[in-house]
Amino acid sequence: MGRVLKFGVACGGTGGHIFPGLATAGALAERGHDVTLWLAGKDVEHDAIKAWQGDILTVPSEGFQFGFSLRSLQTVVKLRKAYRLSIGLMREQAPHAMLAMGSYASFGPVRAAAKFDIPYVLHEANLVPGRAVSLLARKADTIAVSFDRTGSYMKHGNIVTTGMPLRKALEIASRQPRSMRAPEDGLRVLVMGGSRGAQILNETVPNAIAAAAAKGLRLQVEHIAGLQDKESLEAVYAELGTKARVHHFVQDMEAKYLAADLAICRSGAATCAELAAFGVPALLVPYPHAVRNHQMSNARVLQDSGAADVVAQEDLTDTWLRDYLINVSQKPARLQAMSTAMKKQAQPDAASRLADLLERVAGA
Repeated sequence: MGRVLKFGVACGGTGGHIFPGLATAGALAERGHDVTLWLAGKDVEHDAIKAWQGDILTVPSEGFQFGFSLRSLQTVVKLRKAYRLSIGLMREQAPHAMLAMGSYASFGPVRAAAKFDIPYVLHEANLVPGRAVSLLARKADTIAVSFDRTGSYMKHGNIVTTGMPLRKALEIASRQPRSMRAPEDGLRVLVMGGSRGAQILNETVPNAIAAAAAKGLRLQVEHIAGLQDKESLEAVYAELGTKARVHHFVQDMEAKYLAADLAICRSGAATCAELAAFGVPALLVPYPHAVRNHQMSNARVLQDSGAADVVAQEDLTDTWLRDYLINVSQKPARLQAMSTAMKKQAQPDAASRLADLLERVAGA
């Protein structure tokens, strides 16, 4: 191994930023480097970082607001505070290079890195670049992307496709064959709405599944409710007379992916990458209020490849979903074809490639 380097990884915000940031930080730490996480102090970060053994710096921050309003002015004030706090912290613990995973939590650390002439790499997870990456891109050494076509949305001289880093446990498990469903077993459906859940899925899916079961469809349901109260959703399923395993949060997602015939979920970049790694066919319901409608753009990539079906949230009704589940259950060959197409979208070892890039930027 070469010399030990210091890296900062700004990955606060949502699970879609935290988990790939942690994966890359872990890859760097395994190579003997000194890695510090820069987080935003959000509740969702707490469970995600329990296993992290390295240093953590917290810089409270808030998402970007555009237009003239009291909230947008408050956001500007908070971002300036984040910048000033980051300057002080970075003066004490200057890294050789910085990685920012693209959320609002990146703003303070990245701007501070630029002030001290510390090279930084931005990672854009979605097909369409977000506000943070667009704002910070000009002075970035390199922009790492998950989708090859992201380069057409940005003007930068050094854009590299690394893929979306996944947790090591997911990477290892994704190499295993998916478990086969016995003929007498029901369709295995995995419902998930991201790290914060999805109200529309929590409301619509139980009714649709109960209606499909009433039509004779056998189903096995794993439902990850997110921040919604687990007990209340269990009560909904029970009242409808439908068996389902409901979870608030799942640590061993690899087991869920390996045992799923179909996922019903949002289309954030992390979710899409994990589905691809495990080859899980999906019905994608993009979050309609995502910045620049990036979830719909992500979903269309998988739909165009034959790996997923897509339905707009406004079109997702109990009846529509009931009919979809019945239809898809009757076409196992189509599900298998979707699985094969999904697996072709996988980008294994993305965390290692991103770690390689950071070492080059830091001058290893």
